[in-house]
Amino acid sequence: MKARRQAEILSIIQEYDIETQDQLLEKLRERGMKSTQATISRDIKELHLVKELTGHSTYKYAVSERKTALNVAGRLNNIFRESVISFDSAQNIVVLKTMPGLAPAACSAIDGMHLPNMVGSLAGDDTAILIMRTTQDAEELCQENVKMLGKHAE
Repeated sequence: MKARRQAEILSIIQEYDIETQDQLLEKLRERGMKSTQATISRDIKELHLVKELTGHSTYKYAVSERKTALNVAGRLNNIFRESVISFDSAQNIVVLKTMPGLAPAACSAIDGMHLPNMVGSLAGDDTAILIMRTTQDAEELCQENVKMLGKHAE
């Protein structure tokens, strides 16, 4: 539950300019997740979220760039273990199958890694497509997924 909630938080702050914990709680409720302010506060700390200035003289939650490198591997691993059911590659494309509703969170975590050989990602409800530069890049990402998940491509 915690990993799913944190994945949703990451997805929400990428989609919306969230200024307060109350706004974050409301967006979680809209997605069918109940939580408390204290829990959200702990999640914000664990995810290394900071408030950054927007172009409209307001602040919004964002993942700290300084902490991203230190925390991405653990977050990605948690999100993947909780959400990814299977993955496979077809030429330069990697397809991830996830639990319902978690493909956007999986893509958000991967996008946050800034993989140099990834051109982009696209997420539906339970399927994510990762477009890699080459077939070899796609195969290497699948090999990393095997290590991370202990699962083989399907």
